[in-house]
Amino acid sequence: MKGIARHLLPCLLPILVLPGCGTMGRLSHVGRPPTMSDMGAVESPTIEQSIAARTPPHAIVSTAVGPTTSAPSASLFRTGAGALFQDQRASQIGDILTIKVNIADKADMGNSTSRSRDGSESAGAGSLFGLEKVIKKAVGVDTASLVDSTSKSKNSGAGTTSRSETVNMTIAAVVTGVLPNGNLVIRGRQETRVNFELRELIVTGIVRPQDIARDNSVQHSQIAEARISYGGKGQLTDAQQARWGQQLLDILSPF
Repeated sequence: MKGIARHLLPCLLPILVLPGCGTMGRLSHVGRPPTMSDMGAVESPTIEQSIAARTPPHAIVSTAVGPTTSAPSASLFRTGAGALFQDQRASQIGDILTIKVNIADKADMGNSTSRSRDGSESAGAGSLFGLEKVIKKAVGVDTASLVDSTSKSKNSGAGTTSRSETVNMTIAAVVTGVLPNGNLVIRGRQETRVNFELRELIVTGIVRPQDIARDNSVQHSQIAEARISYGGKGQLTDAQQARWGQQLLDILSPF
């Protein structure tokens, strides 16, 4: 027993220590609301500043990370500037479009299976070249009923699955990339904190420019490779989670 305990202790030690590290991190947030994450860097194409601005006419202002370049000229038709008759829908990196998430999924599935089988076998030898008397005397078995068997099997099963989900939200997303075929890679993230509960909505995917409506919005059903995550953290979320000890027992317990 001592030898087994000596070999099991190094394996169980990380399991017992890792949840404790997470517990110590949570203890530092007692009495404090969940912290909101910082807004990440957003890439944007170069936009030429207006000639009426105080900056030099040949300077370019850009939100992208990296050195700025000089404008070729101070033309009234500036690069990246919006025009009166230009399509204002998102089309390039850094543009913003609205994602309308309207999920109302419902699924009901039911399966039923039934199977049965009966079998009966009987065999015997009334006379066997006169040996039936010898066999009956030596073994005590009547050759007239050597084999008599009956089998019966029955199996039945039933299963039902029901699911219903409803999510209605609107989020603004940023174009993070343009694919060679013109499709837009988007990512939107929204955090809302109420008291001690933080809710987070993340939407990523690929959108066709043709699917963007006139009001610069797109439905979630028109997003390819969509990844929609809605969750949160805080006191309410912690109350709904089982303690790490219970989760550990559910994983390790063989019964």
